[in-house]
Amino acid sequence: MTKNFKIKEFECKCGCKMPLEVYENVIKLAGELQKLRTYLDRPIRINSAYRCESHNDKSGGSKTSQHLLGKASDVVVDSLKPAEVHRIVEDLIGMGEMLQGGLGLYDTFLHYDIRKSKARWDAR
Repeated sequence: MTKNFKIKEFECKCGCKMPLEVYENVIKLAGELQKLRTYLDRPIRINSAYRCESHNDKSGGSKTSQHLLGKASDVVVDSLKPAEVHRIVEDLIGMGEMLQGGLGLYDTFLHYDIRKSKARWDAR
């Protein structure tokens, strides 16, 4: 998929088949995460990416979650706090290096998505 990301990392944790339209979004999302990975020169662990409706419900996800579309990922970067990763992604977006979208700050991970509009939240 990219230099550092494999499709398996983006698949639904329930093991269901990823729809084609979701796969196309995942390719775009992986490309954006690769930009962050290259900039940081550190591994990024994807806790969650695409979720089917059933798995999203079981995970307590929003009915309008970008995860349902394959446009979202919850990530952890080795040796960086989520707030640090958030600041770096904001900087990369500001420089035009990453796509504008959703950024959600959580205690243990950062949510990044490629929706077409800016969205920010702090769920710590």
